[in-house]
Amino acid sequence: MKRTSLLVLAIAALLPLGAAAHKQWIIPSQAVVNGNDVWVTFDGAVSNQLFFPDHVPMRLDNVTATAPDGSRIELKNASTGKYRSTFDLQLSQPGTYRIANANTGLAVRWDTPGSLAAKARAQAEGKPVSGPGAPPETRGGSLRNASLEDLSTKVPKDARNLQVTQTIGRVETFVTNGAPNQTALAPVGQGIELAPVTHPNDLFAGEEATFRVLVDGQPAAGLEFEIVRGGTRYRNAQEDLSATTDAEGLLRVTWPEPGMYWLETSVQDDRPSIPQATQRRLSYVATLEVLPQ
Repeated sequence: MKRTSLLVLAIAALLPLGAAAHKQWIIPSQAVVNGNDVWVTFDGAVSNQLFFPDHVPMRLDNVTATAPDGSRIELKNASTGKYRSTFDLQLSQPGTYRIANANTGLAVRWDTPGSLAAKARAQAEGKPVSGPGAPPETRGGSLRNASLEDLSTKVPKDARNLQVTQTIGRVETFVTNGAPNQTALAPVGQGIELAPVTHPNDLFAGEEATFRVLVDGQPAAGLEFEIVRGGTRYRNAQEDLSATTDAEGLLRVTWPEPGMYWLETSVQDDRPSIPQATQRRLSYVATLEVLPQ
């Protein structure tokens, strides 16, 4: 047991820092199918390893499925467990389905008179005033996924240094029954989106795929993507790839081998759509299946 523990610690020390980060994902049991009465099962989670549910389940409140004709279809047999959520879709139409968890909200932070006084004491004593090692009393208050109503009801009247950030996040995947189409892939024009040049269910190992990345419906240059193949639990390194959108917002990726891949990017700007916020944080995740040639 001691030798095993030492080996685990040694491997962990070699892993890149990103390997410890929590990753959101929705993954289909299969992404390319063909039939008149086809069902696909989906898992959704926030995990440390891809695609191994080991942290918390993804909540399904905001998960939607768009059919090939652009209509919404019902999630069947939805269930949320300890580490993952699951649901089924009946793919009764031919074409491409878009399954997405889109969230908008506010991230709110503030100081209180007590936390400001504690920070002053910590600073005088040479202690950190924030982050690891800071005394607990230096922490002010915070809210995640807050609403405008929460700003007036949950933020104390004596709050100081109030920071309000608008958050817009999208986690999605795609499944095609028979011949692919584009209707469900139409951009909604909010936050970060992937507008396929190469269809997301037409990806093959060794071939280059191209996607146009949009922010609020417009091509976005300079967005950096982290790309990781699943199965990180069974190798000593993430073997992650990086790619950046060009001046036209195009993201080009050559897949080194078959598998299910996780793509992630985020950006912060000063263009919130609500006056209460001073900044905006956007995030995007896609899970894509790459097939062998």
